[in-house]
Formats: sequence, C-alpha cells, structure tokens
Amino acid sequence: MPTFTYSARPASGGDIKSGEIDLASKDEVFSYLHKQKLIPVSVREKPKQIVIQFGTGVSTREIVIFTRQFATMINSGLPLVQSLDILAEQTENDKLQRVVREVLYDVESGNTLADALGKHPKIFTKLYVNMVAAGEAGGILDTILLRLATFLEKNDALARKIKGAMIYPAVIFGVAAAAVLVLLIFVIPTFQEMFAQAGVPLPMPTQIVIGMSAILQAYWWALLAGIAGTVFAIRTYYKTDQGQLVIDRILLKMPLVGDLQRKAAVARFTRTLGTLVSSGVSILEGLEITAKTAGNRVIHDAVMGSRSSIAGGNTISGPLKESGVFPPMVVQMIHVGEQTGGLDEMLSKIADFYDDEVDSAVSALLAAMEPFMIVVLGVVVGGMIVAMYLPIFDMIGAVG
Repeated sequence: MPTFTYSARPASGGDIKSGEIDLASKDEVFSYLHKQKLIPVSVREKPKQIVIQFGTGVSTREIVIFTRQFATMINSGLPLVQSLDILAEQTENDKLQRVVREVLYDVESGNTLADALGKHPKIFTKLYVNMVAAGEAGGILDTILLRLATFLEKNDALARKIKGAMIYPAVIFGVAAAAVLVLLIFVIPTFQEMFAQAGVPLPMPTQIVIGMSAILQAYWWALLAGIAGTVFAIRTYYKTDQGQLVIDRILLKMPLVGDLQRKAAVARFTRTLGTLVSSGVSILEGLEITAKTAGNRVIHDAVMGSRSSIAGGNTISGPLKESGVFPPMVVQMIHVGEQTGGLDEMLSKIADFYDDEVDSAVSALLAAMEPFMIVVLGVVVGGMIVAMYLPIFDMIGAVG
C-alpha cells in the first residue's frame, strides 16, 4: 500500500498540520482528512526509497536536459517545488523520474535542494551537488544550473572524443584476431592433412604455423584462462594505490596515447576547476572535487598537492610545475590567473584550448594507427598464408 504525505488546515482555523498515512489512493486520503475536519492543502504519494546502482540507464544527455529545463523554470520565477514537480511529470526516463520525485519529497520536507540531490550520488555527482549548494547560498541557482549543463555537455563531448579514438583500432584488431583464429582453427588443419598425405618436408615457417594451430586446438582453454587471469591480475593490481600510480604513469608515457590522455586530463581539470571556482565553490573544495574527476592517479596526486599548497598559504601553480605532469604553458597561465585574480576565466581559456588539442591528438592517433594496423595485418595474416603456401611452391618446383 502506498504512503501519502499531506498538509491540511483545520476547518476551525489554525496552523497547517502535516503528516503521513498509508491508504490505497489519493481519494481515500481526501476522505480521511474530511472526516478529521481538515481542509487538504497538498497530498502527494511518498516516493519509494530506491538505491541507484552503477549503470542505471540515466545518461549524461538526460541529466543535461533536466538541468537546462530546471534552470529555465527557476529563471522564469517558478517556485522550486513546482519546478521539480513539472520536471518529474515530463521526464521520460522512469528511473530519473523516481529520483526527481524523491528529491521533490525531500525539498518539501524541509531539506535544501543540494542535500536532496546529494542522496543520489550515482545520478548527481559531488561536483553537481556542490555547485547547486553554492547557487542556493548565492541566490543564483538558475545561473549555476546553466553553467552545470554547459559543463556536462562539454565534458561528455570530451569523453566521446576519447572513446571514438579507441573504437576504430579496437574494431580492426578484433577483426584481425577473428581472422587469425579462423585460419588457425579451420584452414591450417586442412593444409596440414594435405601435406601429411603428400609426405613433403615442411619449411620452418610452415612448421611454426602448424604448431600454433595444434596448440590452440589442444589448449584453447588454457589460453582463455591465461588471458582472463592476466586481466583479473591487472585489474586487482590497479585497485591498489601503488598499482594505480604505476599503471597510470605508464599510460601517460606511452607514445600518442599518453599525449592524448595528458591533454584530455588537462582539459577536464581546468574545465572542472574553472566551473567550480566561477560558481562560488571554495578553491580548496574545488581542488578536492577536481582531483577525484581527474581520471588518472598521477594527475590526482598533482592536484591534491596543489590543494595542500593552497592550504599552507602558497600557490596552486607551484606543485603543478613540480609534478611534471602539466605543460609549462598551463602552469604559467594558472600562475597569471592567480596573480591577477582571474583564475576562473584563465582556466576556462585553457580548457577551450585543450579541447581543440584533444581533437588534434585524436586525429594524430588515428593517422598513426592506420598504417600501423595495415602493417600488422599484413605481417600476421599474410605471413601465415605465405607460410602455408611455401610447401606447395616446393612441390610445384619439384614436379617442374
């Protein structure tokens, strides 16, 4: 049976009373209130408590639309509760709708919007909640929500650029792996039988390929177990502080991929910190939130070092320079922003610049990967085919 919250005024006059009651429908709640000689002011079904897990199906795009619509309503003068009620009604995603209804209930119960949103960390991040809190405190919630929507859109675009750069090589290598498996499992054994019947001596390349085919067919389970074990070991090691630091440092030093990761991390760091600072979030809290969204442990440690520096009365730029992770131009621009008091504006300029740099890095990565993949495919697949035809060439030469 659903639970309803209500507020009602006594028919004889007096203060509004609020409460909860378990009944089958709103009509029964109204009937109950009338019997108690109470005039209903509002009656709402209390949202069921839900736990949002990873992968709830609420996309960044849906959060952006929600945020922009929310900002428009607040800017138009609609009350907070009414705005949330409208958003809950028109949101098409069922899970997001439930969350918004629960936020509405918490706000009606006297919580701040930031506190209500903070109960759903998988949907509304710490960055989101802190910016909303700053907007509520400063009376500029609509402005903050618009900044949030813009930030989310640009951050999502950056993530899609990086994922897009990885899809093409992954598909090509996947096709190459499938082709190699088909050759080793189905094609090579046919040639092997033919050579055995002919009794011809096999060249070393042909013996190697036939041996690979035999190993794959006999011990495929061991190979799969080995791959799975390796992946599990790497993931387990990455969950440790030392492992995360070592692997992330290696990724940053890799040719092309490391450059892309570094530029993406700089763009994400400057965009996030600039948005937080311009929205009124304290620099210390902003750096802590930004560090958690860095996506790389080396970057995270460098940002937290800057936070410690600020807490000790020093500058942000010093520890960033010492870390060796951030390009000199970025460090210098941040230093100038600190000196002139325009840090948020300077960070936004750096973020815009590095968004373009990520585009260039993605193009460079794809341009370099294409010939590399062609060579790999030619050497692996072509080499196997040539190795299997070498005995046939020998047989033709012998007959000739």
